[in-house]
Amino acid sequence: MINQINVKTCEKMKICVETFKNSINNIQTGRASPALLNNVYIEYFGVKTSLYQLSNITVENSHTLKINIFDISITPLIKKAILNSNLDLNPISRGKDILIIIPTLTEERRKKLVKIIRNDAENSRISIRNIRRDANDQIKKHLKNKIISEDDEYVAQTKIQNMTNDYIKQIDSILLKKEMELMQC
Repeated sequence: MINQINVKTCEKMKICVETFKNSINNIQTGRASPALLNNVYIEYFGVKTSLYQLSNITVENSHTLKINIFDISITPLIKKAILNSNLDLNPISRGKDILIIIPTLTEERRKKLVKIIRNDAENSRISIRNIRRDANDQIKKHLKNKIISEDDEYVAQTKIQNMTNDYIKQIDSILLKKEMELMQC
């Protein structure tokens, strides 16, 4: 029973770390990459749809992405989704395509990006702590129902706390690497 709680807690925390990794990988370092648009979704026929399913995204040059849209009628929706994505990208229509010119990183822009990823890191830490709280609540419930002993509760909560510390360290490590990458470009 406690092992199930530990396994589920570990899986949820791994998902938080992976989500954080994916989130900050989308933050640009001055080079064009289709991965920048991984988290851009469009409401298409009432369904939240990935930009990748509605278009072909290619790198035209080191500072330009080209989005070839399959259905021209959704061009305004795609442009709006890109503008609202907090990536500070400005889409430009060119016929059937949308061009996205990746701005060069200025010192001010770098600091803004660092602030964004720090905020994402803090949100991920909060999610991990919430997962810990939920797991501890389940353990306390088992103790209250006399399914486990107080010693078992202590051991389980200690294990969950150690797991929490490990995943928060992973987030901090990923954050530090990305900050260094952004500031050195």
